[in-house]
Amino acid sequence: MITRQLLGTAQVPGGEELKLYAHDRDFMIVLGHNELMSTRQRASEEALANLTLDRLQGRRAPHLLIGGYGMGFTLRAALKRLGPEGRATVAELVPEIIQWARGPMAGVAEGCLDDPRVRLVMDDVADAMLLAPDPFDAILLDVDNGPDGLVRADNNRIYAKSGLHNARRALAPGGVLAIWSAFPDKAFTRRLESVGFVVEEVEVRARVDKDGKGKGPRHTIWFAREG
Repeated sequence: MITRQLLGTAQVPGGEELKLYAHDRDFMIVLGHNELMSTRQRASEEALANLTLDRLQGRRAPHLLIGGYGMGFTLRAALKRLGPEGRATVAELVPEIIQWARGPMAGVAEGCLDDPRVRLVMDDVADAMLLAPDPFDAILLDVDNGPDGLVRADNNRIYAKSGLHNARRALAPGGVLAIWSAFPDKAFTRRLESVGFVVEEVEVRARVDKDGKGKGPRHTIWFAREG
């Protein structure tokens, strides 16, 4: 029987402790008894990138803001489609997440952080939005487990009305705010609409089988554009 191997721990600034485990060929990042992410279930994080880029068709050189890095599934999916002139800024708050990507999970990362189209910002994505010199064509948020802070209470400010107003100001005209969540949240949909977004809510599955059929838990992605 193969047991899980603890590879590292990380203290989230102002939040909880994360643990990186290996199990056979898989990796998982765990908070307490909650598995936040795993190499076994990546489809919804990849969908966050692919469905966003579907909504940006016609933009020759889109600039994306991705927060946070996680296991890099969203970033790698985006890089496959961005083209040579597209760009991705990645905002990650936890240094160990990047150390793991360059260390024990280097095979999973596939060098994506060293792609010349990628700019890594070690900062809260909420601040990265405010400090960006130019607007983004899309902002992709996979921070915490959804709109309610689980890993870090301060993450709630990203999803509060003030944070959503900041996201609107950080978007280029016609840009897309895409938000991943482990669960649906009708109150959050109404909050997005209350700050002036037109909202599309899409259900995606956590993984796909060899035939491309969705399997596993159902996750939610909101796509919001200025109305």
